[in-house]
Amino acid sequence: MTQNTPANPPLNGYGFYVYPNSFFRYEGEWKLGKKHGNGKLVMKDGSYYEGEFKDGEINGNGLRYWASTGNTYSGQFCFGELHGHGVMQYGNGGQYEGEFSYGLREGHGCLFDKEGNAYQGSFHKNKKHGEGQIAYSNGDVYEGDWILDQRQGHGVLRSADSSIYEGQWRNDLFNGHGTMIHSSGIIYEGQWINGQPACERTVKTLLGMMSPCLLPIQEKMGIGENPISS
Repeated sequence: MTQNTPANPPLNGYGFYVYPNSFFRYEGEWKLGKKHGNGKLVMKDGSYYEGEFKDGEINGNGLRYWASTGNTYSGQFCFGELHGHGVMQYGNGGQYEGEFSYGLREGHGCLFDKEGNAYQGSFHKNKKHGEGQIAYSNGDVYEGDWILDQRQGHGVLRSADSSIYEGQWRNDLFNGHGTMIHSSGIIYEGQWINGQPACERTVKTLLGMMSPCLLPIQEKMGIGENPISS
């Protein structure tokens, strides 16, 4: 230790202390020998927390920076965990603003990912879960149900070419009953299996003309292994 570094943590008031393992150094307010009030805790790798402390723990509002990822979080903390409302700026260019529960995205929030997709809705255990809307970078927009980051349940997909699908989803694909109004003018209403129309179907044009041929319909609707989606 240098001459200016105390051998023991300050008891009360404002002070500076380097912990014995030299991994942490703290400068700020103390109470009864514990970090209490406002201060800055710096780690050896350059990561740091600056904000409120209570009885030696990170509690309250503050700013946390991770040197290894470049992530920066500003918001509420509870016992060192991201907990409450906050904004996370990810080092890869993404951003999340919303609710956290003990370090995970939980509740309502807005996520802008590095690919340029923007999601607003519910989260559970860090994943899109519940009701939400996502605007994809290619112009498609989905609004509906999610289960653990997959579109599942009921939802509406409006694609960039003006095609619209409304119906059931499972495993991120059209599955179950749904209606596709394709930009070509073809309407398909019926069952879907893994993103493709089932054989039992009602297919017609916007003029109400029936079409008995499935293959040309699939080609016109651009349906292969995946539905029109991002």
